[in-house]
Amino acid sequence: MAIEKIRIAHDPNLYHAWPDVTLTPSGKLVCIFSECTHHGDRSYTRFMLTESADRGRTWTPKRGLSEALRCDPKTGPFWNCARIVTLGDGRLCAIGDRVGGKGTGPDHSQMREQSNWLWFSADEGAAWEGPLATPVVGIVPDRLIELKSGPHAGRWLLAAHTTLPLDGQSVHHERVWLSDDRGANWTGPFTVAAQPGLKLCEGSIMELPGGDLVCFMRENSGDGQDAYKSVSRDGGRTWTGLVRFPLPGCHRPVAGMLQSGKILITYRFMQGGNGWLGAWTQNFFAALTDPESALATERKGARTRILPVDFDRSGKSDIGYSGWVQFPDGELFVVNYLVDDTAPQAHIRGYRLREEEFLLPQ
Repeated sequence: MAIEKIRIAHDPNLYHAWPDVTLTPSGKLVCIFSECTHHGDRSYTRFMLTESADRGRTWTPKRGLSEALRCDPKTGPFWNCARIVTLGDGRLCAIGDRVGGKGTGPDHSQMREQSNWLWFSADEGAAWEGPLATPVVGIVPDRLIELKSGPHAGRWLLAAHTTLPLDGQSVHHERVWLSDDRGANWTGPFTVAAQPGLKLCEGSIMELPGGDLVCFMRENSGDGQDAYKSVSRDGGRTWTGLVRFPLPGCHRPVAGMLQSGKILITYRFMQGGNGWLGAWTQNFFAALTDPESALATERKGARTRILPVDFDRSGKSDIGYSGWVQFPDGELFVVNYLVDDTAPQAHIRGYRLREEEFLLPQ
């Protein structure tokens, strides 16, 4: 089958963006996303949910998860980005960051409030408990990672990025917090990556089959640099030095294991420069790689196969924060946001595809 595109949520009066999706034990899809006045106007924000019982073909009307926040974005606070995951015990866990209080510079990671909050559902999204405070300070959190193997099985990880002083400079830090008692207590933060001269952010942590962890990160200088990665062999406490990974222009990577043993990474492609006619984010890509590449100690030791998934035709395009799941039969369902034909407001779009879209069986 070719890539099938499905509109998930659209409102002509509101901006819908930054989605994620999870697959429940019964086979239902639950998509979380943000609605706001506009990407550049967070005077109104709220985290929203929608569900599909037919593998993403049709979706329920949106409903709120968080309270609605209305504020002056210069003083805040406002909801930013949310993620969602199904835990090993069948519960759903959503996390979202709340930011506000303008700091120095335009980056949300310099806002004075950068709090992160959890919601849990024991009935596949019908009812929710939360928001529950976490110790995580930062923005654009990764989904909650629950380790499955090795000596740290059952450990939870939460990660986000912020800017902190380092060597006399204000430097982007990707950091992680750990819990070995299912969120009752947390330790950290532990630094995943921080390097003067690089703006490392929006980390996506995944567990490899042998129990090692790898974090893929966006480099936010705006000049189209590769993704970067860092590896942990002790459950997230310490991380190796940085290695470039051959995904040029990679923004907001979302990485995970496939049933085939390969790794899928969905991401925004941002080529750098000034874009074209004001449209600086136009393309949404997905890439296949493998555990050996994830652990490679230099760029040329990694291999990737890159698939263009979608293109935003709008003159004011905005695209590329995503999430994905794989059904037991191997089919993939991906969520993304873009403006395209619903300008000036963005909408949530889904994609049904299989691994064969990347590489036909030999």
